[in-house]
Amino acid sequence: MFTGALTADLLLGDVHSLKGKRSVVRPIVAELRRRFAVSAAEVGDQDLHRRVQIGVATVAGEAGQVTDVLDACERLLAERPEVTLLSTHRQLFSDSD
Repeated sequence: MFTGALTADLLLGDVHSLKGKRSVVRPIVAELRRRFAVSAAEVGDQDLHRRVQIGVATVAGEAGQVTDVLDACERLLAERPEVTLLSTHRQLFSDSD
């Protein structure tokens, strides 16, 4: 069994408050969960209104499946017009680690 984690650092567009930030981040996290059956949440920069870190985790029987899901999640984040994907960090774990 393999577990994969992706942390994405995003810059939000025209957002001027934490309430505005929530209105942008919530639909993104919900779409990640719905489309890819992953665990996703805002995991960093909660006190900044134009920056957000989103964490995604998934489990699969093969490393390639984990990689494919994380690739798809990263593409979704990169294609969202209301955010700019600044960087990502990935980790892959196997049950033998």
